[in-house]
Amino acid sequence: MTIMKIRAIQKSFNEKQVIQNAEFDIKKGSRIGLVGSNGAGKTTLANIIYGTTMPDNGTVETINGSLNIGYLKQSTDYSVHEFKNTFSLAENGLLHLSSQLGLSSDLDWHDPDWEKLSGGEKLKLSLARIWASHPEVLILDEPTNHLDLHGVNWLIAELTVFKGAVIIISHDRYFLDQTVTEIIEIEDGVTKSFSGNYSVYRQEKQKLYETQLHQYEIQQRHKLQIQQQISKLKNWSEKAHRDSTKQGTNSERRLIGFKEYHRVKAKKLDNQVKSKLKRLKNELEKNEVKQPKEEAKVCFEFMESRKRGKRILEARKLSKQYGQRCLFKNSHFYMNHGERMAILGKNGSGKTTLLKILLGEELPAEGDIWISETLKIGYLSQDVSDLPLNQTIIEYTGLTDRDSLRRARTILSNIGLSEEKLMVPIGQLSLGERTRIKLVMMLLEELDLLILDEPTNHLDLASRESLERTLLEFSGSILAVSHDVFFLEKISEKLLVIEEGKIVRSEFGMKEYNSSPVPRNHLEKEAELMILQNEISAVISKLSFLSREEAEYKELDRKLTELLKKKRDLA
Repeated sequence: MTIMKIRAIQKSFNEKQVIQNAEFDIKKGSRIGLVGSNGAGKTTLANIIYGTTMPDNGTVETINGSLNIGYLKQSTDYSVHEFKNTFSLAENGLLHLSSQLGLSSDLDWHDPDWEKLSGGEKLKLSLARIWASHPEVLILDEPTNHLDLHGVNWLIAELTVFKGAVIIISHDRYFLDQTVTEIIEIEDGVTKSFSGNYSVYRQEKQKLYETQLHQYEIQQRHKLQIQQQISKLKNWSEKAHRDSTKQGTNSERRLIGFKEYHRVKAKKLDNQVKSKLKRLKNELEKNEVKQPKEEAKVCFEFMESRKRGKRILEARKLSKQYGQRCLFKNSHFYMNHGERMAILGKNGSGKTTLLKILLGEELPAEGDIWISETLKIGYLSQDVSDLPLNQTIIEYTGLTDRDSLRRARTILSNIGLSEEKLMVPIGQLSLGERTRIKLVMMLLEELDLLILDEPTNHLDLASRESLERTLLEFSGSILAVSHDVFFLEKISEKLLVIEEGKIVRSEFGMKEYNSSPVPRNHLEKEAELMILQNEISAVISKLSFLSREEAEYKELDRKLTELLKKKRDLA
């Protein structure tokens, strides 16, 4: 049953049209993923649906009166006092929901210090607030950016049983695959609908591109043949006109009226040529196939690492605590040149703290870190608010010589920053564009170790995939913290797992770690839950295309019940 209709939505900012024609229906129980490149208008469209932004043209119509819409914005600028003033914790179940997200043990509800909460904890609190309002429609803008695996699994499970409609804006491909059954793509300001989850959408998109490209190539060959026919007809017509101007001999003029004969012939050919030209041009216009638009290719390219030694860093008896709270203690681990490692652990387990210790920004409580003296490290933090917002990109690079500027401009162009944006203040750029700028500063150096803290947070899907390909080709070492499961599965060969107050090196990559049949600890239990959830989402996606009367529907429904029971037992 349709509960909301979006029709012919248009929206411009400063004479730039962001949304040209957005049109789709939201049904009860819809699971919609809203995708598109950074700046395509996803958040703008979400704001229009929510009612905080008015469209220039078009309508958002609710079918049966007003709807209670819950909206998790990308920026979680809320305070705990807002929650206290708006909700009764006991009556609305906010405390219980927060407990499910792992908050109640860490948060003093009577006198909370909002400033000390991590981004993940703030996000979890915001999610709990939305759930407590019992929404009929949920809009979630990048909901997994700061969630650990426990929080992501909780959210996936809750969305599975949620009866209302859900609209998700996310660059997290794993999360989209688990939660949505329909993709709404925004491209060049126009929406297009695809059935299935994100992976199905990518396959369908590629098939459509290949089909249109094949038809376009056939058309181009046919067009060439038509143009050759047109050229031949024009040559005949021109020859007839030349013949009509010939004088001929006296006997020819007397006997057959040579000039008049060719004039009549030229006129007849002219009419034939015009008729055929019109027919051929109509044929071209009638069957015209536009050249398919290729996705913008984002190209990252790191300078070659110079480091060739084996071990690059080693921790001995490492401990860290804040007051009475111990993050990890008596931990040993090492990293070799060329290894790509991911750091796993719950929110608040000390992942970012460990990175700061390795960077020398914090000191351990006990133990020591040995780092090769010749190691050249590049660090990408998850916070992009430390850029000089009043400077242009070129000013920020600090480059002045012609060759370095030319290389910088080439790299900036390769990662999707056009020439016109180079002279725009950084403060006017999107969060994704700012992240790309920080990556550029790393690209311009010859680095041995890349330390990446949530590198994909503000990158669009095409940029994420390009970054993954580039990191796989990087000859140096990588140490990454990320909540993007797809990203970690692609780039990690080894792991550092923080659990139960210890940092342990694992010889498994993220992909092998998740698919391990024997649970070795709590994190592996979460990995099993993620695999189960993947199967559940696949079954739900198939069910959405079947009617209840079909035999396959009944079989899949039975399988879904079994999978949900396994998940409950494991949890």
